[in-house]
Amino acid sequence: MAPKIDTVETATDIPSQASVVVVGGGIVGLTTALNLAEKGVSVTVLEKGRLAGEQSSRNLGWIRKTSRARRDVPMSLLSDKLWAEMQQRTGVDVGYRQNGILFVAKSEAEMAAHEKWLASVQGLDLDSRLVSGQQIAEMVPGGTESWVGGIYTPSDGYAEPMITSSAIANAAIRRGVTIVERCAVRTLERSGDKVTGVQTEKGLITCDHVVLATGLWSRKFLANMGVSFPTLPLVCYAIRSSEMDGPTDIAVGAPNFSFRKRLDGGYTICQRGAVGSPLLLDHALLGMKYLPMFKDGRSMLRISLGREFVEDLRLKRRWSPDDVSPFEKVRTMDPRVREDINVEAMENIQAAWPTFASATVEETWGGTMDITPDSLPVIGGIDGIEGLTLSTGYSGHGFGTSPAAGQLTAELVLEDTPSIDPSPYRFDRF
Repeated sequence: MAPKIDTVETATDIPSQASVVVVGGGIVGLTTALNLAEKGVSVTVLEKGRLAGEQSSRNLGWIRKTSRARRDVPMSLLSDKLWAEMQQRTGVDVGYRQNGILFVAKSEAEMAAHEKWLASVQGLDLDSRLVSGQQIAEMVPGGTESWVGGIYTPSDGYAEPMITSSAIANAAIRRGVTIVERCAVRTLERSGDKVTGVQTEKGLITCDHVVLATGLWSRKFLANMGVSFPTLPLVCYAIRSSEMDGPTDIAVGAPNFSFRKRLDGGYTICQRGAVGSPLLLDHALLGMKYLPMFKDGRSMLRISLGREFVEDLRLKRRWSPDDVSPFEKVRTMDPRVREDINVEAMENIQAAWPTFASATVEETWGGTMDITPDSLPVIGGIDGIEGLTLSTGYSGHGFGTSPAAGQLTAELVLEDTPSIDPSPYRFDRF
């Protein structure tokens, strides 16, 4: 089951028209809507299920620059600035704490990867630095592992996924945004190459512009329009512990576990070295595009062939505005929890820091990430479709970069000067 998020009082009826319709009520869609509303734009957000019901509430809450591709770092730097303003902007403490993130290495090969990344971002004015095993022992006391070393970024941090999306949604509503849950968008209305509205399960909304922020569902939505967008699903599994005395407020990532302190005094824990990879037909269709990623990350993949394959096959790949869409058949992607992977996470973390033996598991969940071949999102338009902007494919990084992503998306919609270079996120790079 999904983690419980703070309540948002949304609308029940759709408007007949809006300047911009945002399809998808995850954190990127909501942040985009808030940015547009702050500029005085009339915005409606449509969510097929419940707000932040998928990866926006299920992620680990990390906000990092560490290990980002050089061309993606400006997005993270801008997000740091905007996260610091989030409490004032929403009126809610969303748990943003710039307590640093530390990645520890067990082998010289892992340490070499950190060194290579640090060299790749020279000149970007990051505060990341290499640390020794002795420094790790001082930063995170009580450990039993002899780490080769690690990399530490003091300005990295984290926030609370179960609070943040609701806070942004409520701030957007106060700005005049209409948010409607359980309202799937089936298709776009177009006049020639120009988008003129959206056909929903509740009727038509006319608009000037549509933002598609539909995460893992974007591939299906675009395929129905004859547009190929490469994404594949991976599932991350997480644990929420009870309140406990942990070793540090720094978020720590090891090869086979991670942990970070929560606002409620517990910890969010995962098996960082294992992700679920349920096979779908799309793996056969797109597999060649992912060969480099597969070669680098094969050891992390827990590949399975089961009910996910059959359930996905049952969903339509083409439909008309009058048909029930796949988004009404599956309101919320709620992957089964791999308890074996969560057991590994607890065993690994307790072996490295025995204080976690006192942790009580309060909740577990899985979250499905939409992964692009280069792990970067698409933010921008598609040639030949005027009035459509994509903001999707965040590859597990959407929560951390959402403040900047939403701002950039809104700027592109309004044709304002972008805060950061949008070229790394162009759709046509595929």
